[in-house]
Amino acid sequence: MSEVHRIKCGNGNCYIIENGTDGILVDTGKREYANQVIEQCKFYSVKLIILTHAHFDHAENTAKISGALGIPIGMNEQDCNLIQSNTNQSMSAANILGKIVLSASMKDFSKRTIPDFKPNIFLRDGDSLIDYGIDAQIVALPGHTNGSIGIDVDKKHLIVGDALMNMFYPTVSMLYNNRDKMLESARKISSIGDRTIYFGHGKPMPNRRWTR
Repeated sequence: MSEVHRIKCGNGNCYIIENGTDGILVDTGKREYANQVIEQCKFYSVKLIILTHAHFDHAENTAKISGALGIPIGMNEQDCNLIQSNTNQSMSAANILGKIVLSASMKDFSKRTIPDFKPNIFLRDGDSLIDYGIDAQIVALPGHTNGSIGIDVDKKHLIVGDALMNMFYPTVSMLYNNRDKMLESARKISSIGDRTIYFGHGKPMPNRRWTR
């Protein structure tokens, strides 16, 4: 059975999925936390980086960590344009709190640059991670970004990136490229059933019906 370890990086999270033998790093965090994430990876035999999406707070350390550990990078192809600039996919928000977060995010998107990298693996809905030693599947969760994905681990744990958020309170994503797809992904997460949800921002909690 696999375990999921949260690496808290400021207001965001990275995760290590491990089964005692093999490990996968999910997201790489902001540059300020690069060494912290690398040190955590050294406790496990991490064989792959997976990006839930390519916003800088989830992907800024990807090139550095991949190079330091000598491991490949996997993500969904539809987020590749975000590596060049996080402004390449538009973002919207539905409520006042979301618009405050959006304003801060857009300022960061215009200032922060992700060191260039090329994904080694393009991940799609239903792809298995068993070749990397982990009993898990990729779940497509578009809406926050075009290529947002999650990881369903052992039918017990579900890492969702920013498809859902628990930054201030548990909710569907406050920011989205496509609201209809974001809500569809939230319903998909609900339908998966009994899982612990691991957010890109905030503490884990049990799955539920995600309506807001």
